[in-house]
Amino acid sequence: MSIETKIKQLAELDSTGMYFDDFLLTWDRSDDEIAAVFKVADILRDMRKSNISPRVFDSGLAVSLFRDNSTRTRFSFSSAANLLGLEVQDLDEGKSQIAHGETVRETANMISFMADVIGIRDDMYIGKGNAYMREVAEAVQQGFDAGILEQRPTLVNLQCDIDHPTQSMADSMHLIQHFGGLENLKGKKIAMSWAYSPSYGKPLSVPQGIIGLMTRFGMDVVLAHPEGYEVMPEVEDIARKNAAASGGSFTKTGSMAEAFDGADIVYPKSWAPFAAMEKRTNLYGAGDMDAIKVLEKELLKQNAEYQEWECTEELMALTRDESALYMHCLPADITAVSCEQGEVAASVFERYRDPLYMEASYKPYVIAAMMFLAKFKDPAGKLSALLQEGPRRIR
Repeated sequence: MSIETKIKQLAELDSTGMYFDDFLLTWDRSDDEIAAVFKVADILRDMRKSNISPRVFDSGLAVSLFRDNSTRTRFSFSSAANLLGLEVQDLDEGKSQIAHGETVRETANMISFMADVIGIRDDMYIGKGNAYMREVAEAVQQGFDAGILEQRPTLVNLQCDIDHPTQSMADSMHLIQHFGGLENLKGKKIAMSWAYSPSYGKPLSVPQGIIGLMTRFGMDVVLAHPEGYEVMPEVEDIARKNAAASGGSFTKTGSMAEAFDGADIVYPKSWAPFAAMEKRTNLYGAGDMDAIKVLEKELLKQNAEYQEWECTEELMALTRDESALYMHCLPADITAVSCEQGEVAASVFERYRDPLYMEASYKPYVIAAMMFLAKFKDPAGKLSALLQEGPRRIR
């Protein structure tokens, strides 16, 4: 399909709600807005492959704040900003006045004088990350309304305690490309399953992001985990509501084999229990580090009881057929490779290595699309103009 045809399809989608707005949770966005992100990401990808520059900024900053370690998302954010013509500036809180008690409102305004985008990753503490992002959003809005900021920076959620929208959207793009269109996801079964990890504190935002988004496409979404590894109940409610509206389904099981049976896609990924992460957040707030260390030991012991929750060749044989996809946000805990016992057997991971890397490759374009749609009220018109101008990326 040509870029021109894709731009015409974009023009038929109503993405005006994204203009001058933030991208914090996928379930805050309409179906058309979600589809517009996919379409713009696909167009930007095609333009780059065709050596057409989509740089719409001559100057400006994309500020990144990562409160947790990151490889793929950090570089994806930088790539997305660079693709559109922005320079990335990382906010290192340890080198800022935040350590000396600077308020969120003050920090948000001070970093935003010439910033067009702020990307934040804050996923470690339940009830904190998304709330912090909204506090920053409110602060920059106040600064813009007061005339302090010449432009109102767009906030992009690069992972919080609730959702990981850039990951779930990139995962969706992988599925769209694999199955030949968003409409072809309807009726496909995806198993979002807990898997064993020798570490204890992996965020819930990936499984929550998957069940909160894939249920919108009419898919049959199965959430599998041992007892005690529940996700946030409010996100489960969102998944049920989405499934009812899309004609898909959302079910839960305590069996990895049941989840994999007849699945078109499997997504085995470790996460920490919601209740335990709530307790950890409360202990952190109280400054009780000794109690946190005790909790860590308890959770590692609990994890060790479920080492059989591993994506093996035997489990993969239960899927619909040999074309079933294995997905992961990476890095995966690979048995006998990155750890003694982990989420996935080495043979399974190795067989899907290239598709996994392809899955990750969509994230820069998804982030760039979120930025683009927030800056242009008529994204189809702007992309059409860029295409006609035809500036070369490599001259």
